[in-house]
Amino acid sequence: MARFIFITGGVVSSLGKGLMAASLAALLQARGYRVRIRKFDPYLNVDPGTMSPYQHGEVYVTDDGAETDLDLGHYERFTGVASRQSDNITSGRIYQQIITRERRGDYLGATVQVIPHVTDAIKEFAQAETDDLDFVLCEIGGTVGDIESLPFIEAIRQLRNDLGRGQSVSIHVTLVPYIAAAGELKTKPTQHSVRELAALGVQPDVLVCRCEQPLPASDRAKIALFCNVRKEAVIPALDAKSIYAVPMQYHAEGLDAEVLRAFDIEPGPAPDLSRWSDIVDRLTNPEGEVTVGVVGKYVGLQDAYKSLNEALVHGGIANRVKVNIEWIDAELFESEDNDIAAKLEPMNAILVPGAFGERGAEGKIASVRFAREREIPYFGICFGMQMACVEGARNLAGIKDASSTEFGPTDEPVVGMITEWMTGAGIEKREEGGDLGGTMRLGAYDAKLDGNSVVASIYDATDISERHRHRYEVNTGYRDALEKGGLVFSGMSPDGMLPEIVERPDHPWFVGVQFHPELKSKPFDPHPLFASFIGAAVRQSRLV
Repeated sequence: MARFIFITGGVVSSLGKGLMAASLAALLQARGYRVRIRKFDPYLNVDPGTMSPYQHGEVYVTDDGAETDLDLGHYERFTGVASRQSDNITSGRIYQQIITRERRGDYLGATVQVIPHVTDAIKEFAQAETDDLDFVLCEIGGTVGDIESLPFIEAIRQLRNDLGRGQSVSIHVTLVPYIAAAGELKTKPTQHSVRELAALGVQPDVLVCRCEQPLPASDRAKIALFCNVRKEAVIPALDAKSIYAVPMQYHAEGLDAEVLRAFDIEPGPAPDLSRWSDIVDRLTNPEGEVTVGVVGKYVGLQDAYKSLNEALVHGGIANRVKVNIEWIDAELFESEDNDIAAKLEPMNAILVPGAFGERGAEGKIASVRFAREREIPYFGICFGMQMACVEGARNLAGIKDASSTEFGPTDEPVVGMITEWMTGAGIEKREEGGDLGGTMRLGAYDAKLDGNSVVASIYDATDISERHRHRYEVNTGYRDALEKGGLVFSGMSPDGMLPEIVERPDHPWFVGVQFHPELKSKPFDPHPLFASFIGAAVRQSRLV
């Protein structure tokens, strides 16, 4: 039977809950336990796919096509365990499920209430598909005291009773602020946060205290006394130089051992953290550095590209170099007085990431042209691949009006909405006027690579599977014209209908992919495309 670890955030701050959950799961894994992490999100969106990147950061996509919170990316990167639809639930989905049941008559005319119906649905979600696990970590989004979080807190209170003694542990993440003017750490916010949580019926077993300065033993003892926990269960969480140093930092403070003790499990021998030591060593002792220019449209909030940022770091780990990322607003290259060379010339490589909509598209096309003409390594992801095809059509294939139907009616739809295609499961269809989420290609899809292509040598394979999230596809009707211009279609869907990868074999490194490879990259297993891309950037840096 799986044991449950419930993670809540403090009244003042819940910074780092997702990272703490991922780090603890990695430590438990290193001790030989089977783990899975789940995220409870209190907002009313049915899934994060409907939310603006500027509001909530990136939408993380799983193999089974779930659009989830970006914390699931941390979970996968730290544990290597592929997340599923069942690992992320929102209040919106809970309420949608309950209303559907009510209209169907499942409640036999009973009054539908938060307790027991909403809390029962949350508990049902938490316990689903857990038979093959030792520990399930459940992160509760938001902060204790938020009205939106109350049903989730109540559900874990009930679930702790249902499971019985020794089957669950509560971890509370709080802030211990440092008051520079007074030169001291203040423990009151933590005390009040624990009191608020306890008033809701959940007494934490372990406290993780986020702080800028080391937490003195006297303050740990004070927190333990007023918060009714063991002194050893007050775990300091100082800022780390890299998120990949956090598991070792938590282990040094005794987090994993204390959680096991809370379950009455003897911690036993120390876990093998050698792979994390190697990652940190590569990050802190690089043998060079490169600069990658990311030309995007959501650069005002870097969390909009969280997985991309981490995948570039992983590429640096693979090549033992530091990767400096320059976030560049694509719209800068659309004004009449833009000096694209001044911005992009210093870059060792250029990447154009995924996006939706016309804003910034011309700036991205200009970036593709600059990378192609100056022979700077170029990586186009999703929208970045589509703009590479539009650029090739306009400037090398003589199709001056080449565009995407995403931007409006066009006589030269190099990119358009394909309404029907074949998959291993049968025919999939899109509707032009359907719900935006319902018309996307979501989740893992297979692709076949040309055996003589650059990408086949990078993957060392001709059959791959990658995750998608997009509505529009490159039109294969323009394949011959684009290939005459040097842009080779080197990866296709198994039925040959949908382009998956394009490349320029005569360029130092020029690859566009319709999928999102950043979603499958991990620090201990960097994605081959990112490892190769950063390797090309290293070679480019030596030419300057």
